[in-house]
Amino acid sequence: MTVTAYAKRLKLSWIRENFNQIEAETNEEYLLKLFEKEVQNREERKVNLLLSQAQLPKTGSTPFQWEHIQIPQGIERTAVINGDFIKERENLILYGGVGTGKTYLATLLSLNAIHRFGSQVKFYTVAGLVNKLIEANQKNTLPKLMKQIEKLDLLILDELGYIPLNKEGAELLFQVISMCYENRSIVITTNLQFGQWNHVFGDPILTEAVIDRLIHHSHLLVFKGDSFRYKESLLHQ
Repeated sequence: MTVTAYAKRLKLSWIRENFNQIEAETNEEYLLKLFEKEVQNREERKVNLLLSQAQLPKTGSTPFQWEHIQIPQGIERTAVINGDFIKERENLILYGGVGTGKTYLATLLSLNAIHRFGSQVKFYTVAGLVNKLIEANQKNTLPKLMKQIEKLDLLILDELGYIPLNKEGAELLFQVISMCYENRSIVITTNLQFGQWNHVFGDPILTEAVIDRLIHHSHLLVFKGDSFRYKESLLHQ
């Protein structure tokens, strides 16, 4: 068999295509360079796959601004942005007005979690996930969808509070939150205080159960600034 054939059999894709391009003075140096490149290539492919699966919204190049964010005791800014809370299976609740950077921060910490830890992340708007859950429930594929969510390290639920949920949707979302409870991290962005969440779930008992599970191991970050999008529009007038 050829080197290419053996590399293919061993699933060494980079080595299979590039083994004859490596220059080295010793056999050991040659092998070391080969394996380094193969590992690097595999890690890059893994990150690209995780990024594709996460379906994160696009971010701009503007540095994130922390000045108007109130961070509670018990967690540092670096632990938020680096995703350290994910290892502790803690939750983040990002509360504030529209356009204040909640989704931006959720996206940035998701990117860091993927690149630093190889975390499995999935980004949903609450309305998008609920629609997906209802559709899966109607098609009898809900267990499959739940298993996919169960494999995640971090679940992002964006825009809680923008659209009221019907009874089925609220109950299915509660199932997801209960499944994640103490097993994986959730980041929620919302423009509603906890006392207003009943407007979303439509049932005081269900709302209380959702909040109880979310806040048990969570950190509340309050976004007090003005809308970045509004300020951007003023700058470009």
